[in-house]
Amino acid sequence: MARSYCFVMPTFDVVSEVDMQEVRNAVDQANREAATRFDFKGTDSSIELTEKELVLSSSTDDRLRALFQVLQEKLVKREVSLKSFDIGKIEEASRGSARQRLTIQAGISSDHAKRINKFIKDLGLKGVSSQTQGDQLRVSGKKRDDLQAVISACKAEDFGIPLQFSNFRD
Repeated sequence: MARSYCFVMPTFDVVSEVDMQEVRNAVDQANREAATRFDFKGTDSSIELTEKELVLSSSTDDRLRALFQVLQEKLVKREVSLKSFDIGKIEEASRGSARQRLTIQAGISSDHAKRINKFIKDLGLKGVSSQTQGDQLRVSGKKRDDLQAVISACKAEDFGIPLQFSNFRD
């Protein structure tokens, strides 16, 4: 009777997620600050959060930039990466007011996945491979140390999106 051994290689997932609760909290705080600050009085400055984007609006470009700065401070304080947003241009809205859209980027796009896969391959670590699975990547390797080296190399590299590393399995 033959025995079969199943060797499970260590793996982890590379994901790009946005903590929407923290984004919501930052938006609430920024709106509260805009409502109470003297320099925002009468400017109708506000930030609206939808499922996929933030819409900043104000009476002038100047106030819109100031509102964006307030929002950035609140996001950074709540440890939400600014790379999580695709920042649109300032547009002119009705009655000479200004508007700006920030699209929330969650998940790893196929372009980013290709860049990250190539980066991991170019590290030249023996026995380490990565493949795209939907909007995340699965990295597997023979040695745990090699996978930890991949994680540190990816953290040091700027791919233009925030990366998190989850489901590390030995």
